[in-house]
Amino acid sequence: MTREPVAEAAPDPSGAASAAVARQPSNPWDRYGWLMAVIWLFFLIYPAIALVESDAAPIWIGVGWTAMAAFVVLYVGGFIRGMRRGAGLGRPVPAGQWWIFGGMIACALVYIPAGGVNALGFLPFIMSFASYGLTRPAHWITTIGGVVLTALCVSLLPGGMTFISILAIVALLGVVNTVSTSLIIRSSQADRLGLELATSEARETVARDVHDLIGHSLTVVQLKSQLAARLIDTDPERAKAELADITALTTEAIAGVRATVAGVRATTLVEQLASARDVLRAAGIDMSVAGESSSLSPAQSLTASWVLREAITNVLRHAKATSVSVTIEPGRLIVVDDGCGPSQAAEDADGSGLRGMRERAAAAGAAFEFGPGPDRGTRVEIRW
Repeated sequence: MTREPVAEAAPDPSGAASAAVARQPSNPWDRYGWLMAVIWLFFLIYPAIALVESDAAPIWIGVGWTAMAAFVVLYVGGFIRGMRRGAGLGRPVPAGQWWIFGGMIACALVYIPAGGVNALGFLPFIMSFASYGLTRPAHWITTIGGVVLTALCVSLLPGGMTFISILAIVALLGVVNTVSTSLIIRSSQADRLGLELATSEARETVARDVHDLIGHSLTVVQLKSQLAARLIDTDPERAKAELADITALTTEAIAGVRATVAGVRATTLVEQLASARDVLRAAGIDMSVAGESSSLSPAQSLTASWVLREAITNVLRHAKATSVSVTIEPGRLIVVDDGCGPSQAAEDADGSGLRGMRERAAAAGAAFEFGPGPDRGTRVEIRW
């Protein structure tokens, strides 16, 4: 007796698509999304029923059950492996994924002597695996091949019209997989483009930041050193005061340069947070972080990392703070210190840091706020 094995198996792509796009390792869905692939395996019950009702030799029925069990292991294991390694959908595919794909096809072929045409029930799973876990050419070859193979079975085999609904499902599945993966790939490409644009804009501001930071400090140092040289004979005490100011200015400039260089080297928000913690610790300032950097998209993270760098530089140069708190939420970064407040910081920083943060926020399509903290100090926020 023949059955229609996959008439309800079409929903698989929704689970496969979500499971295959592993972008944030800390996301619970990326850890356990493979369970969706397991749920859709319920629809292999139709090939299983075909084995129960099969008239084939017992040895072939045993081989069929073994092939189904192996298929399940390969299918689920392949999705878990692909998610952990970020394979497919425009990303490099490890060689092992191809071996798993070949093993799935082999299991379907080995099933045929016992289950016959019901082996078509494996097609939706094979097509989804190729679409979401392998390369774009693999998607097209598997999709076209699946549709053609099913059409040939329907049109050429005796009683093939019984499986006409399978042909409709396979064709629909091919369309859904194609549209879904295209949208996912375009979204990924848009994220990468946004990240590249943000990186380019950030690099263009590095020279200006260094010039503003070093130029201002060196100009003041030059003036004070000239004044100290004139006063050293007539007013030694005032000359000492000027020299003390020069020492303080150079200390601030060195701290600012270190923060700037560390920020330029830090290419991700995670690295920027670590760099900020190290720089603040060296200056005797405590830093606390609430939230996860994965709450922001890659493009948002890059802009947030530059705003964080500027905020930390201003803390070192102007705030006279003892602690800094950083809060990261979806589409939001907040930096608060317990220093002298925004009035003096704004007056000193507007030529470089504050203006730079506003410009970067505007370029990233984000809102920027600079003002007093909830108790005292300064609060900086960027929000999408």
